[in-house]
Amino acid sequence: MSTAVSARAAEHSAGLDDPLVALDDSGTRCPSAVLDGHLADVDETMLTDLYVDMAIARRVDEEAFALTRQGELVLWPPSLGQEAAQVGSARALRGTDFVFSSYREHGVALMRGVGLDELLAVWRGTTQSGWDPYERGMATPQIIIGAQTLHAAGYAMGIRMDGGDDAAIAYFGDGATSEGDANEAMVFASAFRAPVVLFCQNNQYAISEPVSVQSRSPLAARAIGFGIPALRVDGNDVLAVLAATRIALQRARRGGGPTFVEAVTYRVGPHTTTDDPTRYRDDEEVAAWRGKDPLDRLLRHLGGAGAREDRVREEAQVRCDQVARELRTAVTAIPVPATDAMFDHVFTGPTRRLERQRAEHRAFSASIEGDR
Repeated sequence: MSTAVSARAAEHSAGLDDPLVALDDSGTRCPSAVLDGHLADVDETMLTDLYVDMAIARRVDEEAFALTRQGELVLWPPSLGQEAAQVGSARALRGTDFVFSSYREHGVALMRGVGLDELLAVWRGTTQSGWDPYERGMATPQIIIGAQTLHAAGYAMGIRMDGGDDAAIAYFGDGATSEGDANEAMVFASAFRAPVVLFCQNNQYAISEPVSVQSRSPLAARAIGFGIPALRVDGNDVLAVLAATRIALQRARRGGGPTFVEAVTYRVGPHTTTDDPTRYRDDEEVAAWRGKDPLDRLLRHLGGAGAREDRVREEAQVRCDQVARELRTAVTAIPVPATDAMFDHVFTGPTRRLERQRAEHRAFSASIEGDR
């Protein structure tokens, strides 16, 4: 990538020294020359909706975590603390945009209309997928770290070739920026001016590896070397995330190509329900980040703007309790498929090799049943 291209990318970048903020930790509105023009439509109703959305995302996460301890789910990757990054960015999308996520974007999935049974089925072990990507405008979660960035870049290249004005967005963590796939995706996205938002949730840890070990400079700065403009925002500030994603999407729709958004946030819980985070981080660090809680921050802002905080909390509580009931009903109602169902959707149609493997599987299953 030429120096001139990188320089242009740098001119359209912001927040690399200090993340951009619309709401500080106390919930006070902070003026921002970069963000303010993209938040003109934000009113009390929208703020309340954002709070309720984040509260629901958190409640689903908490309930799913509990279900693993009760033996109803096999595994769960918590998203506690990352609600603003997920809800704020998802609310900037339109229905025809396409989402490519990792395994932790439960809040994004909820915003895209993914059903609770669809969200939980793969973690219950009853399916290898979860939902129809084209019905939801969202690919099913990618487990391979960073692979979804290539999928998003390729999809966005297709949008550009078709002459459309939709966009793709790839969600990935800080650890994925060290993977070859993410770097290759930036090469293609930049070279072909693909309308894609590369949305990095920097939650400070790639499993047990702190981001300070992964990079000595802000992750967003890496994108500039590929000729991609970058925005670095406070990922616990839902308004900053909303505005930054809108900026990136607007650029993509106008033919300006990709944008890298780094949302600086924190994974309050473990990497998954099999992880013990106390082995690699201390209580003081976790407590400091809990003080930056995205829900508390937005609620304080609502109160400062004249809204009744108790009523907002009550509305959120009613919705969350309803979702919790629906979630528990949905997870126990997920049907257990036949063991050979895994062969049904490997290809668009059956092959001789696949049918032979299905027959071998059935014979093996029958032999086990016969021994009981």
